Amino acid sequence: MISVVHRFIVPAAYAVLPERMQSLQATAMLLAIGLQESEFEARRQHAGGPARGFWQFEKNGGMKGVATHDDTRDLLTDAIDRLRYPRGLSLTAQHAMLEHNDVFACVCARLLLWTLPRILPQADQPSQGWHQYLDAWRPGKPHPDTWERNYGRAWTMVADAEQRTVEE
Repeated sequence: MISVVHRFIVPAAYAVLPERMQSLQATAMLLAIGLQESEFEARRQHAGGPARGFWQFEKNGGMKGVATHDDTRDLLTDAIDRLRYPRGLSLTAQHAMLEHNDVFACVCARLLLWTLPRILPQADQPSQGWHQYLDAWRPGKPHPDTWERNYGRAWTMVADAEQRTVEE
């Protein structure tokens, strides 16, 4: 599923966001965090938990964060418009959309990363990536033992795709 997310969902999310939000670093972080949160297998948190979407947003956590943050609130509204949902959707409705609309979930994940006050890490900076993930997602039960593998896998996928693009 990660290749589908990388090839189709991330580019579709970028298409409804401002161009300045698209970067190799953002793509790698989106893939690494999706792997960390759900391994791109679960759109609903296991054991009936409150998190939704591959990036596992909770309503009063990440969803509320992007819906109310000064730097992302209007960007979220614009993305919802571009995805042809009605204006004025409640936070509950937006949270529910995460489970069934992977593009919207990716948009929200990118917006949550946008709220961080520092630049996104490079391929050789998994520790910085980990700290940014912790700062943005605030996972209740973080798993540092899987981060480096997920981060490396994400960056390998991004670098391989970039190399293919250069060769074309």
